[in-house]
Amino acid sequence: MSGKTISIALSVVIASTATLALAAALKIDTAKSSVSAVFKQMGVPVEAKFTRFSAQVSFDQAKPQEGKASVEIDIPSFDLGDPDYNREVQKKEWFNGSQFPKASFVSTRIQASAPGKLEVSGKLTIKGKSADVSFPLIVKKEGDQQVFEGSLPIKRLAFAIGEGEWKDTSIVADEVVIKFRVAGR
Repeated sequence: MSGKTISIALSVVIASTATLALAAALKIDTAKSSVSAVFKQMGVPVEAKFTRFSAQVSFDQAKPQEGKASVEIDIPSFDLGDPDYNREVQKKEWFNGSQFPKASFVSTRIQASAPGKLEVSGKLTIKGKSADVSFPLIVKKEGDQQVFEGSLPIKRLAFAIGEGEWKDTSIVADEVVIKFRVAGR
């Protein structure tokens, strides 16, 4: 083979590999995606939404173990449905949104557990504190979109959400469930 033939062959291989990598990355539909937190306040369930977040997902149903996902949540977008409560939870005792404006999840392992179900592991970081987490994930098709739905139970105090007098879990429970739905094509 001549040097020119090798160059052309390498270019074709590189272009093919780049195309395959791009094909696995999903374009996220933020209008059909959501992230929320469910917790109990004085024994009553409350669900609050994060109105701004971004997600990057690469996934091939035939090779789930090669998948990757990362999510970045805009903490100041946390919406409890009341402007006064929204301002309160951004304070240092709660999310400290000015110092820690982003929370994130980055997958380290994705494994098929049953048809349409995955087990996902990764690193969750909130308020500067990181923890290794695992959770089940449902994968389904809706029209031409791939949809990933799941929930991740955490302890808020493990991430220093609710400091000082707010460490008392009799008003706001320690258990929080992060619910999410990510849709893309």
